[in-house]
Amino acid sequence: MAKKRKRNMNPKQKEYLILLFIIVLAAVSAFGVYKGFGKEHKGSARNIELGLDLAGGVSITYQINEKNPSETDIKDTIYKLQKRVEGYSTEAEVYQEGSKRITVEIPGVTDANKILNELGKPGDLSFKLEDGTEVLNGSNIKSADAGTQKDNGMDNYVVSLSMDKKGAEAFAEATTNNIGKPIYIYYDGEVVSAPTVQSAITDGKCVIENMENYEAAEELATTIRIGALPLTLKEMRSNVVGAKLGQNAIKTSLRAGAIGIGIIIVFMSVVYLLPGVLSGVALIIYIILNLFAINGFNATLTLPGIAGVLLAIGMAVDANVIIFTRIREEISAGKSVINSIEAGYSKALSAILDGNITTLIAAAVLWVKGSGTVRGFAQTLAIGIILSMFTALFVTRHLMLVFYEMGFKDKKFYGAARQFKVRNYVKASRYCIVASVAVILLGFIFMPINKKQIGNILNYDLEFSGGTAITMTMDEKITDQLEKDIVETVKGTVNVKTVQSQKVVASDQLVVKTNELSVDDRQKLEDALKGKYKIGDYQTEEITASVSNEMKNDAIVAVVMAAIFMLIYIAFRFKDMRFGASAVIALLHDVLVVLTVYSVARLSVGNTFIACMLTILGYSVNATIVIFDRIRENLRDNHLVKQGIDTVVNTSISQTLTRSLNTSFTSFITVFVLYLIGVASIKEFTLTLMAGIICGCYSSVCISGPIWYFMRTYGDKKKAAQRAEKSKKNKKRK
Repeated sequence: MAKKRKRNMNPKQKEYLILLFIIVLAAVSAFGVYKGFGKEHKGSARNIELGLDLAGGVSITYQINEKNPSETDIKDTIYKLQKRVEGYSTEAEVYQEGSKRITVEIPGVTDANKILNELGKPGDLSFKLEDGTEVLNGSNIKSADAGTQKDNGMDNYVVSLSMDKKGAEAFAEATTNNIGKPIYIYYDGEVVSAPTVQSAITDGKCVIENMENYEAAEELATTIRIGALPLTLKEMRSNVVGAKLGQNAIKTSLRAGAIGIGIIIVFMSVVYLLPGVLSGVALIIYIILNLFAINGFNATLTLPGIAGVLLAIGMAVDANVIIFTRIREEISAGKSVINSIEAGYSKALSAILDGNITTLIAAAVLWVKGSGTVRGFAQTLAIGIILSMFTALFVTRHLMLVFYEMGFKDKKFYGAARQFKVRNYVKASRYCIVASVAVILLGFIFMPINKKQIGNILNYDLEFSGGTAITMTMDEKITDQLEKDIVETVKGTVNVKTVQSQKVVASDQLVVKTNELSVDDRQKLEDALKGKYKIGDYQTEEITASVSNEMKNDAIVAVVMAAIFMLIYIAFRFKDMRFGASAVIALLHDVLVVLTVYSVARLSVGNTFIACMLTILGYSVNATIVIFDRIRENLRDNHLVKQGIDTVVNTSISQTLTRSLNTSFTSFITVFVLYLIGVASIKEFTLTLMAGIICGCYSSVCISGPIWYFMRTYGDKKKAAQRAEKSKKNKKRK
């Protein structure tokens, strides 16, 4: 009897199974984003944690005054602060930052100055008898809560206390021996309450009765909760954001994202036909997976983080453009559609991986060196990059193969590459380099002008200069006279001489900066401004000079670190240090050109400056790698090499020009729409990102390839000269 042959799955069945997997994955993720899983609705978009810039609230960073605090004291202080802030919000968070700093974040609160006052006074709490004997201190109090009890039908406002074991024993002895006498509660040396002992309290729980009203009871409970911290703290920076601003940011960002995605899908469908339509489907799946992953990885979504998501959407199309361009080239070379699809993906793989890995390097540096909103940006950007590779290399590919098996086998559904004209980019690069140098010099020329007019070579934000910044969304037109009046009001109210003001580009916001102010002065200033002018939203930020200097140093270190790591990676992957060196020169060019934008336009240079610069580095090197990958491939073509290395470079740039322009457009459009309709606080960030995208496209086409050519030919000439010199010496010896 003949053996029964094992039946193999045919290609159509295989692709249909993969399609089923994609559909199930998308459906499960969509359900997760919409509804979530389990009682806590894990994965639901509504559960995505929002940063303070979106949720509104207060963020404070304290410096520990003690020189060598122990880990135990730091942990105890964090624990005490956490218990304290939970009285304001259940979502409040306290965490250690560095070796001697503690950061407190309280989302959703409104009475910010009250919180700053209370948290800024981690003073001593003690319970004492009439003779001054201390019974217990704040460390013995486990909880203090305000409440209301009924007493003969009347409301009795009380504060309920519970103590630890040591406190309970001391309190039992004191109350037993002092019935009818008061126990004085001291906070920072002042008596805040003096309840009379009615009976012995031996169980570690007591109630302070007959408070004036509930507010008085809550105030006393809060004071007692503050307790005595193991360490003394000094406010280093604080940020107060109105919730209204964050809600507007989310709405406008979602609208911008929808418009940008719609434009991209239409563009891809028109330009790339069937593959473009399928990339639109994959893009929607990508967005669903991205939202699901942001929640799944417990990423905090910030305003720059939203920009990171939208930028990643634009970059997600990048891989598809590279692949589709390759497929068209293969079709034009006479290959069948199915072979062109396979070859397109195979040849595009290295450029996609290298480009995205270098962008991930930038995101990793951002995560390590950044803080707050910048780390949120890095996290969402990294998640987006990883998922974009998955959707481009897996989802779009198998959707295309499924449609091929369904009968879409004609070349007309995929299009063919247009004949490109090879232009002499190497020769033109000399003029481009001169133009770039002129633009960069313009930025440096404006720096001393800025120094004279605004006091610094760049318009340093609070994060880089220190002081107090107030951002006001005005309900009236910001005229020059109004701006002048507000400045004078600030000077007169808090008695400062130096006040800077700036209108935010294309918005109704005004930013006022001055010296570091105390909490009392900040409250005094807020009352004065709100009482005199029509202000819709009001937020403040306070940063000390020492923190701002650290941020400046971090910005420089971050950019240098990213450039070095990218240089090492590119040199390793291309096995030629000249590729890495020319890429870094092009990156340095992009950074300096964008710096010119900051200098000439006097845009705010703050913490998001780091995010902007490193994103530009990642994006620019992505475009450069595509050209380098094609140069490396064309160096294997003896026909091209015989015509000269300059022909190899010019041909490579010409072959990838469509890809460079199309991916720059898709990345640009999402950020551009966000700039047009987004909130004021994101406009400058998106403006510089747009400048970086344009600059990155320009440098990858006009700078990086030609610089590699000059390095290569210089090296070849040097080697040729050395060989000639060696040959000459050998002849003399003979």
